[in-house]
Amino acid sequence: MDPSETQDLDSRGQANPPLIILWKDDEAAGHPLGLIFEPFRWIRMLCRELNASFVFGVALVYGLSQGFAWSFLRVAADYYWKDVQKVQPSMVQMFTGLYYIPWVMKPVWGVLTDVVPVLGYRRRPYFILAGILGVATTFVVSTFGRLPIILALLCLIGMMASIAIADVTIDACIARNSIERPALAPDMQSLCGFLSSLGALIGFSTSGFFVHHLGAQGALGLMVIPPVSLILLGFVIFELRTNRWSEKQKVWEKVGGAIRAMGKTIQCPMVWKPSLYMYLSLALSISTHEGHFYWYTDQKAGPAFSQQFVGVIYAIGAMASMAGVLIYHKLLKDYQFRSLLFYAQLLYAVSGMLDLIFVLRWNLKLGIPDYFFVILEECSVRITGRLRWMPMMVLSTKLCPSGIEGTFFALLMCIDSLGGLTSKTGGGMVLHFFHVTRTDFRNLWLAVLIRNLLRIATLGLIFLIPKANQSGVLLPPDLLKYSDSDEEESLQLTTINQKEDI
Repeated sequence: MDPSETQDLDSRGQANPPLIILWKDDEAAGHPLGLIFEPFRWIRMLCRELNASFVFGVALVYGLSQGFAWSFLRVAADYYWKDVQKVQPSMVQMFTGLYYIPWVMKPVWGVLTDVVPVLGYRRRPYFILAGILGVATTFVVSTFGRLPIILALLCLIGMMASIAIADVTIDACIARNSIERPALAPDMQSLCGFLSSLGALIGFSTSGFFVHHLGAQGALGLMVIPPVSLILLGFVIFELRTNRWSEKQKVWEKVGGAIRAMGKTIQCPMVWKPSLYMYLSLALSISTHEGHFYWYTDQKAGPAFSQQFVGVIYAIGAMASMAGVLIYHKLLKDYQFRSLLFYAQLLYAVSGMLDLIFVLRWNLKLGIPDYFFVILEECSVRITGRLRWMPMMVLSTKLCPSGIEGTFFALLMCIDSLGGLTSKTGGGMVLHFFHVTRTDFRNLWLAVLIRNLLRIATLGLIFLIPKANQSGVLLPPDLLKYSDSDEEESLQLTTINQKEDI
């Protein structure tokens, strides 16, 4: 998710084959196993249209660094705060909001990687920096005993910063490809969503097992794997070296130019209105996750789910999220933004009512066991959440002007992260107000009810979303043609005959 001059991982010296949007190849369309092979044909098409190195980069950042690491950390950190630090759920809910600070700073990472090269390179050093930061913070939180709460929180925020910095770079490539190949923008977001969900599936599936056998701190130690891969990626990524890295005046001129261009773009009603909707739709959906987690695992008031089963719940939810990506890609990517987001938000609000039924234990009165109902609830929320998220990501890529697409996309993701931070903080305040503690969950249902009512209220803001097709162009021509760069930048995986140039 990155900065301005970042060229896509495209090889510009080669002619692109004709655009192919369909997943199916003619020779395989009638194969009885066609449905199974269809995703592989789709990925092959994306490799052909967008370059295989781009697809590989997306797989590493979205699949391993973001999908796996985020999901694994979610479970391990929850048990770390609950069992090691013994913190109240309302405080943990606020702590998880602070995890978004590195994501709120994404425009900073974007500007740095765009216009502040290190030793002549704009991308490689930041991959390495992200990896080193992740390794260092993971080592501290997993090795030492019960750390002071502030230090433990800083370490977990540092682990998130490692993911965010790496994430910035690949997003610039996605944004530029979305501008140059607008018909493939939904496909690229489907790829990101699918890989992220696949990584989350693996992370959730293994998290409960490792927390049970290694403890929360031991499980956190396994989080060293993704940042190590980022360090290796920083060495194997090929990037042309710029000759102007020492010209500080030009660097700051480009920073100023990027800021002015972002200011001009955000003033466009076609940009600020959907950006405001995305923030409010996330902020108003306050998170009560930590209250649910403590209640899930309580031996008296809750269903007393084991560590392994908590991981299974989230893993099945990740599979449902993948199903949501496939539903969007196959059935919904041709609908207008406004109508799709309206019905997606409506379904999201309705699915949240399952939480209320579960907390009130009405499922038992209906004869539905806890283990079955919680999986039903998790799948419903994940599918509808993904159907709501995918078009917003496609819309974000459509709002980025040429030349600063990486930095501006990072700004939009910063707005989304502010929405997430507001959601987590607001949820923590609601849990605290209703006195939801480690052992008292009597008012948890009120927090869930307020959350669901706010989700329904968000439907009144749908007028901020444009009535436009997802494959169309939204920005006016003067913004689309903006470019502050005077040179092309190439970023791709090193081939054998290129390694001697590094």
